[in-house]
Amino acid sequence: MIVCDKVSKAYGEAIVVNEVELTIPAGGVTSVIGPNGAGKSTLLSLIARLKNLSGGSVSVDGMDVTKVDSETLAKRLAILKQDNHLDIRLTVEDLVTFGRFPHCQGRPTTEDREYVERAIAYLDLGELRNRFLDELSGGQRQRAFVAMVLAQDTDYVLLDEPLNNLDMKHSVAMMRMVRRAAEELGKTIVVVIHDINFASFYSDRIVAMRDGKVVAQGSPDEIMTEQVLEEIYAMRMHVTRSQQGKPVAMFFDAELL
Repeated sequence: MIVCDKVSKAYGEAIVVNEVELTIPAGGVTSVIGPNGAGKSTLLSLIARLKNLSGGSVSVDGMDVTKVDSETLAKRLAILKQDNHLDIRLTVEDLVTFGRFPHCQGRPTTEDREYVERAIAYLDLGELRNRFLDELSGGQRQRAFVAMVLAQDTDYVLLDEPLNNLDMKHSVAMMRMVRRAAEELGKTIVVVIHDINFASFYSDRIVAMRDGKVVAQGSPDEIMTEQVLEEIYAMRMHVTRSQQGKPVAMFFDAELL
């Protein structure tokens, strides 16, 4: 499990993450939702040790992420950042192979190649494997980066806005892949996501943040209520049910009435 104990991050006087207490159990999909500036992406970066803690601690299966060596952490936890800009020109296959670096130190074995092939197939990138990243659409490039993260073959996968640059069809395909990876590959996946209905449909748990704090957490049925969503987003929502029985939220704008 991932345990955040009074986790904080400040830049000068600005507190971005404020003493977050959070336990994410192993297994399944946990979505982190909330308005812009809530601290969602910063929290993921603190868990992955991409940013230094201002206070508190983070542990992954009992390992303090500030004390464990980088190679060990990289074999247990992988992260897809929002900004995936690269200064070098790589093919899709090169990028996905880079995900094996913690295991092979740049000298991929036959076993590493198998993980690469599996990730390429999982994200349906076979026809694009020899294309350079700068030749791809934003959505194709996003899928390639997710494949790189999956090739790393960690128990924990953190995805920061994996639906960036994806249209509706490919967003659904991406969230189905996330769900499958949790169920079929046994991954623990934490997703920062803006679309609360995708969170409702594909998550086991939802963590809601606002102003650097966790303000609600629970199952989709517990979080996707009009009262809780209004507390999170400071706006009125109407919640109904899909044909599959999932809660679905629609915003309510009185000025349009």
